[in-house]
Amino acid sequence: MDQGQQISYGKNVTTGLHVVIEPDVTIGDDVTIGNHVVIKSGTQIGNGVQIGDLSVLGKGPASNKKMALKPAADLPPLRIGDDVKIGCGVVIYAGVALENDVLVGDMASIRERVTVGESSIIGRNVIVEPKTTIGKRVTVQTSSYITSDMIIEDDVFIGPCCSTANDKYMGRGNYHHQGPIIKQRARIGNNATLLPGITIGEEAIVGAGAVITKDVPSGQTYVGNPGRPIK
Repeated sequence: MDQGQQISYGKNVTTGLHVVIEPDVTIGDDVTIGNHVVIKSGTQIGNGVQIGDLSVLGKGPASNKKMALKPAADLPPLRIGDDVKIGCGVVIYAGVALENDVLVGDMASIRERVTVGESSIIGRNVIVEPKTTIGKRVTVQTSSYITSDMIIEDDVFIGPCCSTANDKYMGRGNYHHQGPIIKQRARIGNNATLLPGITIGEEAIVGAGAVITKDVPSGQTYVGNPGRPIK
């Protein structure tokens, strides 16, 4: 459903079948929108953006009585920079900023209050939870879980199926939520688990399948469960 004059279109915008674009959406030049895409009110889309079939952009969060941390009621619109590529079946919430040249793989989900830096990759089926900052040129590979309240600095590599946590006492409400902090150029192997509040130092390496329960110093390699240094 096209709301006509309430939408700002750039030049050479192509839309597929059954696209829903709500009022106050801004779309730049040379944008391609796939079939059955829903773009929620206020979303800002830059130039040269590609959006795959069946994606939902600018979705609002929901909550229930049990949720300890309620989502923000008043979020800024979703902002998508130039030359961003978004796969099929992707859900991106309001309050997200995707900087230029970001790639988001099929079936990924990015929650509110998340920033993804320039030229980063969010792989297929990756989940990014709220209040997380992802730097420039970061790679998060297939099916990784990026918890809320997490900081990932520039040039970090995260292998497939990495799992992160931000709640040390698992819902008891007596712990300040803090996800892992991953410093510049660190590398995280397949199926690694990072526990709440830890810091992975610059250029550190976490081996495949490792369970990291404490800080990893810069430049060191940790493996095993619990994680331990190797020479």
